[in-house]
Amino acid sequence: MGSEANRKTTPAVITHAFSGRSAAAQAPEGPSAPEAQAALRQFSLERMMGYGVHHADAIELRGRVTAGEAWQAVATDLAAICLAPPEAPAAPASAATQANRLYRASALLRMSQMMMLTDDDERREIFSRAADLYRQGATLTGDREQIIAETGEGPLAGWLYRSQGGTPVGCAVVIGGVEGWAMDFGALGLELARRGVDALVLDGPGQGESRMVHRHYLTGSWVRSYQGLFDDLATRTGGAPLAFVGNSMGGAVAMRLASQDARIVACCDNGGPRAPRGAPGGAPANTSFFRKMMAHCGDVTEEAAAEIWRTINPMAPDASVTCPLLVVHGGLDPLVSTEDARSVFDWASSADKQMIIYSDGDHCVYNHSDDKHNLISDWVSHRLAARRS
Repeated sequence: MGSEANRKTTPAVITHAFSGRSAAAQAPEGPSAPEAQAALRQFSLERMMGYGVHHADAIELRGRVTAGEAWQAVATDLAAICLAPPEAPAAPASAATQANRLYRASALLRMSQMMMLTDDDERREIFSRAADLYRQGATLTGDREQIIAETGEGPLAGWLYRSQGGTPVGCAVVIGGVEGWAMDFGALGLELARRGVDALVLDGPGQGESRMVHRHYLTGSWVRSYQGLFDDLATRTGGAPLAFVGNSMGGAVAMRLASQDARIVACCDNGGPRAPRGAPGGAPANTSFFRKMMAHCGDVTEEAAAEIWRTINPMAPDASVTCPLLVVHGGLDPLVSTEDARSVFDWASSADKQMIIYSDGDHCVYNHSDDKHNLISDWVSHRLAARRS
């Protein structure tokens, strides 16, 4: 008798069933529900993939929502399928496969709460579940670790990607904006680590786990929150040179912060506006987007939230960015015009500054993610290494 592994098995044909493409084709006019329309408009295929949703999952989500299903319900269902695929496996799932499915499910759960405008117990539970799956994936991949930094203003949560080659050239903090948060920017953290940078992909005040779990909101003292974080990082890294990368509204945070703290020796603004929405020159405060901005600030009035966001002004009279600066902009960005991005770039007094425009780029250039990540990571690593030498 042969071994168990050598025994013949009955041939099996397994079909993996997906309905997103066919459902979308049968509903060319799109969904009728306003929330579904808004979700499809705001979260393109490229943007979802930029936040960690895998291609097939993003296609399925958009297709089923186009055909009339609810955004949150479909995203939640797809997360469940990732965790418990219905088909019989061709072989036992490896640790790599398990990690892949955990990260995919986490991204889908994060996507499921994107259209929620305010925080409640349901939203916190969803986000907590997504974070738990992400931690399980991180345990399997071993390429990132969660840290909680005490800042004096409250805890800040983030994911630290250790340098993958020798002594780190420095440390980089990466933040998102109003919607994209720390777990959404893992791909950039990995690219920085591959280039010898210790990368902390952070939930800043009002973002992600820092807000949902630790109730650290965006307040008028947000600069002190980041300065407390920098103190923590100096202890962890032995005072290594520090870069700061901000995406979307985080780009405005990055530039304003670089003018306030000389420990930032290199600053990258990817898709940052010249003025936050709800502030002078921004969108009206009664939009759904501004309600998301209000949630960053906790239980405050519209006027109080607008006042807080007005402090994040990269072109304030006392804002003077002198460190090396990289501005990345999408020429077709519907939120930040090339004129606005250029005005922020021109405002900086840095002797070493560059502005890179992708002519067909969308907001934060999600449609050129590989090139964007390579560009930012190479630039950050080079500037930090120059400071180290």
